[in-house]
Amino acid sequence: MDQIRNQIASGRLEPGETLPSVRQVAEDLQVNPMTVSKAYSLLERDGVLELVRGLGVRVKEPERKGNRRARAEAIKPLLKQVVATAFHLGLTHDEVLRLFQAMLEEAKHD
Repeated sequence: MDQIRNQIASGRLEPGETLPSVRQVAEDLQVNPMTVSKAYSLLERDGVLELVRGLGVRVKEPERKGNRRARAEAIKPLLKQVVATAFHLGLTHDEVLRLFQAMLEEAKHD
């Protein structure tokens, strides 16, 4: 799931692009097809993918609901969870900031 999210975030997977079938991904990764199906279902539930009958699973167009402030507010709970986990693991404020900046830079170049 993270791999698909990262590919979308980095632009390697574009909105509307069709993903490989459950069977194909399962064969490629040598995992149970139910594992792939569950991952696709969770990503569909999260609004990342969409199932189009007869066409397969596609990357969903990003929703641009609300203004920039509303979208920023929507992601705050996830960011709070990440920060809390980082502090729980003993990272300092500066370490978290550097890590986040490095990840943003990496995503820009992927």
